Amino acid sequence: MSDPENYGQQMKSKGGMSRVFKALGYTWDGLKAAAQHEEAFKQELIIIVPLSIAAWFVPVPILERALLFSVLQLILIVELINSAIEANTDHISLERHPLAKRAKDMGSAAVFLAIVIAAACWICVLWQKYGSHV
Repeated sequence: MSDPENYGQQMKSKGGMSRVFKALGYTWDGLKAAAQHEEAFKQELIIIVPLSIAAWFVPVPILERALLFSVLQLILIVELINSAIEANTDHISLERHPLAKRAKDMGSAAVFLAIVIAAACWICVLWQKYGSHV
């Protein structure tokens, strides 16, 4: 690293279609890493993949289908961010520290809130469709 001030710029791609393909590769690597190393992500995939498919077959307007699908993806997005926080925290130090605990707990809380949002959306859409007929 001969020029530390420009290190960040040197590590960035120059653009174009090769950048798009590299970004897709990084995305795939991130999804594979989460599926291989993160138990919570694996468990969520077991539930979210079938529900994501089912969301497109619920007989509701298309925007509600999109909502049902999207809130499930939100859970995975937040779980990926949480896993990244945990991996980075562990990379910095495996030593127990109150700030590391706070970072990990906040990430976990974010996942929980994403799950609450998804559950609320599914309950509201399904209740509107089927609940009034009970």
